[in-house]
Amino acid sequence: MARLLRNLLLFTVRVTLKIRVLGFWALVYSYCAFYTCIVLLKLLWSIIRRPLKTFQWVIRENAPACLNDTSLGTHCYVRIKESGLRFHYVAAGERGKPLMLFLHGFPEFWFSWRYQLREFKSEFRVVAVDMRGYGESDVPAGREHYRLDYLVTDVKDIVEYLGYNRCFLVGHDWGGMIAWLFAIHYPEMVNKLIVLNCPHPTVFTDYTLHHPSQLMKSSYFFFFQLSRFPEFMFTINDFKAIKYLFTSQTTGIGRKGCRLTSEDMESYMYVFSQPGALTGPLNYYRNAFSFLPLKQQEVKSPVLLLWGERDAFLEQEMAEISRLYIKNHFRLNIISGASHWLQQDQPDIVNTLIWTFLKEGESRKNYRN
Repeated sequence: MARLLRNLLLFTVRVTLKIRVLGFWALVYSYCAFYTCIVLLKLLWSIIRRPLKTFQWVIRENAPACLNDTSLGTHCYVRIKESGLRFHYVAAGERGKPLMLFLHGFPEFWFSWRYQLREFKSEFRVVAVDMRGYGESDVPAGREHYRLDYLVTDVKDIVEYLGYNRCFLVGHDWGGMIAWLFAIHYPEMVNKLIVLNCPHPTVFTDYTLHHPSQLMKSSYFFFFQLSRFPEFMFTINDFKAIKYLFTSQTTGIGRKGCRLTSEDMESYMYVFSQPGALTGPLNYYRNAFSFLPLKQQEVKSPVLLLWGERDAFLEQEMAEISRLYIKNHFRLNIISGASHWLQQDQPDIVNTLIWTFLKEGESRKNYRN
């Protein structure tokens, strides 16, 4: 009788788990269909209003001068033997100084860290990477090459091929997600972790599933699950969607004096207008659901979490909840009036807060590799 009850309990647990999994994916694809309908309506409206301009876009052949600004550093490349991929990065500061590695988000590339490259090169070897699938780094074909465990391993390989076994890791948006995961899986390789506008991965998953308002803000996750159509939508009206993200009143950089210049904006257009340049970045989203929930969740490194108060994509409450997963020193700074694009929106404040965090409880000898 006891054995029968145990088998019945196990069967019930398995069925319940399968129902939850099916329910989760039903939610994902239902919401994907819903958001796709909204996008199609927007496309139809654009065709009605601007039938010719809608399907016009330009492939920029020449890089803007700002991408070759020598004050930002030197353009370098490293090929990882294990994956066979070549990564592009911009580096400044003396070799041998402690490594500060910057991981960008979407739709960005190494250039989003320009203010930080100039600021921290005095005491660090600063390196801003074009992540897998972005910019001048290799773009492997197939969404299976953009699994989160591959992206985390990329960071480990880059750190080691740069000649280091530890780093000060800084990540924003998707780069923040990967920085969190790297600190979870390779705690011995992270001196300190600095994340901008990205909650702990477990917090993001749990919070989104229980808060419809965040689910709505994350609706693009579901739309990006489609093949090819999201890439096409980014190209219409000469990449108007990317321009909107950085310049609109609702999502863009709002502080006067730090808004993207026309040349800055053209640098983004140059990178993402290249043939196939959007598929790699969008494949990050297409693999996002395959890695969660996490088996390991604790972060052992000291953590600084910086958050723009006006983030249009992520709710601020997730920043507060993230402290539950930090087993070391944790500092959270909410920056008033700042957008999601924090390091470009409020660079002076961001840089000051990072300096303060780096100096907390640390002597210069602890910066060493």
